[in-house]
Amino acid sequence: AGMAVRVSVLPSPRCLFDAPVRILVAGLQPQQPVTLRARLVDEGGELFQAHAHYRAGSSGELDLSRSPALGGSYRGVEPMGLLWALQSKAPYKRLAKRNVLTPFRVDLEVYEGHGEDVSCLLGKCTNERWFMGEGVKRILVREGRLKATLFLPPGPGPFPGLIDLYGSGGGLVEYRASLLASRGFVTLALAYMAFEDLPAMPEVLELDYFEEAVKFLQKQQKVKNTGIGVLGLSKGADLALSMATFLPGIKAAVSISGSGFNSFIPLRGNGFTLPAHPYELGRMKINDESGIADFSDVLDDHKDPATWDCRIPLERSLAKFLFLSGLDDKNWKSDLYCRDAIERLQLYGQEAEFYSYSGAGHLLEPPYLPLCQASIHKVLGIFVCWGGQWREHAKAQEDAWRRIQAFFWQHL
Repeated sequence: AGMAVRVSVLPSPRCLFDAPVRILVAGLQPQQPVTLRARLVDEGGELFQAHAHYRAGSSGELDLSRSPALGGSYRGVEPMGLLWALQSKAPYKRLAKRNVLTPFRVDLEVYEGHGEDVSCLLGKCTNERWFMGEGVKRILVREGRLKATLFLPPGPGPFPGLIDLYGSGGGLVEYRASLLASRGFVTLALAYMAFEDLPAMPEVLELDYFEEAVKFLQKQQKVKNTGIGVLGLSKGADLALSMATFLPGIKAAVSISGSGFNSFIPLRGNGFTLPAHPYELGRMKINDESGIADFSDVLDDHKDPATWDCRIPLERSLAKFLFLSGLDDKNWKSDLYCRDAIERLQLYGQEAEFYSYSGAGHLLEPPYLPLCQASIHKVLGIFVCWGGQWREHAKAQEDAWRRIQAFFWQHL
């Protein structure tokens, strides 16, 4: 009978979602063929799973940071492959955390053999992956017009302050902000459309709403007074750049899969309105088989001077910029639009950091959230293509997450 098969997660079976872990299996026969399976049920009851075939080492052990997968959801040495390769049975589901006060539980199971439907379970354990570190505080903010959630790291601080913006799907998205707070940033997750009484498609966005958020953050006792950082994804990215351009107090801005012009909704400031970059939804392509919409051609050419009044005058900003984009973004020509913004900055003698990732899609998320190639757009109500290749996208997310944090630590 030998010793029982043990699956362990090091350094601990409980960790933050963005933390890499070592997955070890002990007590196998030498060279024994096994299949490892990861299972995660999200808050909507949707099952996400991944599996990979392995062969035990000469002393019956398996270390995913050293042993190559021989097939399955991925191949080769991928210490975190079982997480980033998670996929739902139903197509076009996006794994996202709604309630950051509870963890995602990932069941890791070891089965005998490499067959299609392996059924002999040898051992298992559960990895609890949290979105809020020990001692992080979550505070609902409904002050003035603000609809936001504030996350405070433990300890007296002072800490750098960040405002976190998601895209045109709207809502109040907390999981990136809660992870950033767990890493030492006071972070305000800010809703600006399609949430409570905020309209799904506002006629106009008011700059002073975002200014209210900056002032709210500046007066928090735990926030360093060296300036505020802002990061945004997609539509949130051009809002982040606009805030850094038009609002005092923003020292550093990160654009993820964004553009250097104002997209889709006019932005009204003090005595001016930045119009939305012209677009034509008729240029949307819908795939006959899948019904998935490809948006990448809906915008008018950004090189056409007729669109230039929609540009965010970044060159006037005193903030530092970091641009991140995926070369396989199927939603938005984010790489092209980023390069355009950086050329403009360079024209005015200003530097910006820029990283583009081959094989990465539109939704560059915190690490180990699996790639979502297409999903329902909550505001438009249609399935939208995001792009990305599994392994490259996973590597891009790890790298981007490190760069975002390093950038804010450096400039705040």
